[in-house]
This record gives sequence, structure tokens and C-alpha cells, in this order.
Amino acid sequence: MKTEVSLFTRDPAALSVGVLVMPETNAFSLAACVDPMRAANRRAGRTLFRWTFLSPTGAPVPLTAGFEIAASPLPDQADFDLLVIVAGFRLEEQASPDLLSRLRRLAPQVRAMAGVDGGSWFLARAGLLDGRAATTHWEDLEKFASRFPAVDVRRDRYVISGPMVTTGGAAPCLDMMLALIGSRWGAELALRVAGAFLYEPLHAGSVPQMAMPAARIARADPALARAIALMEAHVDDPLPIAEIARRIGLSQRRLEMLFAERLSLSPGRFFLDLRLDEARRLTVDTGLSLQEIALRTGFASQTAFARAFRARFKATASSLRRP
Repeated sequence: MKTEVSLFTRDPAALSVGVLVMPETNAFSLAACVDPMRAANRRAGRTLFRWTFLSPTGAPVPLTAGFEIAASPLPDQADFDLLVIVAGFRLEEQASPDLLSRLRRLAPQVRAMAGVDGGSWFLARAGLLDGRAATTHWEDLEKFASRFPAVDVRRDRYVISGPMVTTGGAAPCLDMMLALIGSRWGAELALRVAGAFLYEPLHAGSVPQMAMPAARIARADPALARAIALMEAHVDDPLPIAEIARRIGLSQRRLEMLFAERLSLSPGRFFLDLRLDEARRLTVDTGLSLQEIALRTGFASQTAFARAFRARFKATASSLRRP
């Protein structure tokens, strides 16, 4: 059993990484894990990371982008320090008893395990996140918390909880990898790796995930970013636009001007679209009833919900459900 010393501490030693790629993974999530390692090696002028692509059976792994990754089979005996699980879709279907059993056997053999995007689900299904803090992609947080009550679910971009690391998706994975590089080999190297991707700012793990690109909006106008954050926090119980304006210290007229200037929409239209986009996600990705979805997205009646949904998406919510 390897010593349980956090990977996120100063240490000049190189790290070996097993990257378990699950079918239908997002290519961006995989790149966010692997490319920082490549860039760190290049910028440092020496090998800081060695990595191997793995799959449950050793078969090539199809990604959502339409190409495959060649992979070796996930071993029973770990020869790497860190195992990263990168996953995207069909998580429950892929979480076979054999795979979960192997993850449990590997856990005490490695220094850390990380779940990227849907990878958190495999760690949770294996019981490896029980009693720990964790996160997953913001779209699935509510379902994840309901499915795994023993896990302290956070909305954070990434979470480090002992030897278990979880991230909310591709960009948070990049943040996590930059934090790992900075912790082990110094902030200057992390900044140079970030600079190689023209990536900024570097987000702390505790920064909450948001549906909108909050950093970009905040740079354009901090008041606009605060208004959108309030809207995202009150999707299920929409605040009046006048109240949102009051809470951020603006007149309603000034808030309307901000939305028109920056987004070419009224705040009311933007808020409605935000709620309807969430309603569409819940319709497609969950088994919630349409009545429950209407309530969770702030509609007082199913009739009002159905009318607004059809106007935005040119289809009924029921027609979008998989047969």
C-alpha cells in the first residue's frame, strides 16, 4: 500500500498516471486531463508526468467527437500513482459490478484517484466517496446528491478530499491539473502551462460552477454577473426583475440597459430563457415528471410551462423524451 501523502504538496518526483477513459467521453474533458501533463513536461524540460490510456477491457474507446482512443486494459495491480477516470454519458450502464470491484481493489494501491466530469459517478458507485466531499458536472449535481446521500456534494469546480479528487467537467479539470502542477513544482510552472493554452484566470477549486461563463461576464460588467448569478440561484423561485436590480444596487431601468447593451436581451427574456434551458435539460436528462420540472423551473402552472417551452424550442417537452 502506498503512503497516503497528498499529491498536492511540494515534491520534485515525477508522477505516473493511469487515465481510464470510458466510452462516450467528451474529448475536451480528456484533453483537459492529458494536455496539461504534456505541456508541463515540455515547459519544465524534463519528464514530470508519465501516463497510460486505459479502458475496462483494453478495447479502443469511442469518444463523443467521433474518434477512438487506443487503450490498455485496466490492471488488477496498479503501476501508477494516480488513476484518473474520465467519463461522459451512459454512466449507470457502464458501471458494471466487475469494474466497480476493480476500482475498490485499486484504491489502496494508488496515491490518489480522480473523477473527471462523469468519472465522479464511478468513484461514488464504488463507495469510494462515502463520507467525503465531491463534485460532478453542474447539470448532474442534484441527481448525484440524491443518488449518493453518503457523499458531501459540493457545487465547487473541483474538490480534493483526502486521496479522492473530483472535478465538474473539462475546464474545472484543467484548473485542477494546474493546481496539481503548481502544488508540486511551483506556481511559475503552472502559470507557464496555463499561458501555453492562453488560459486565464486560474480558478480556485472552491469557486462554484455556473451555467454561464461568469468570469467573462464579470470582466464585461460585474453588476451583470451578479444579476445572472441571482437568476441562476432562483431558477425554481424567480425573483422579480425589480428585486434583482435592488439587490445589486441598480435601478430596474439601468439593469435593463445593461442586458440590452451586453446581451441584446431584456433581463426578463434572459431569465425566462435560462429557466427554459434548465427545463429542457431536466426533460432530456432525467425521469422527472413534467409537472415536477415545471415547478423546479419556476412555473406556476403546467399550462404556462408548456406554452413557454413550445414557444422557445418549437416542440413540446414530452416529444423530447426518449422513447
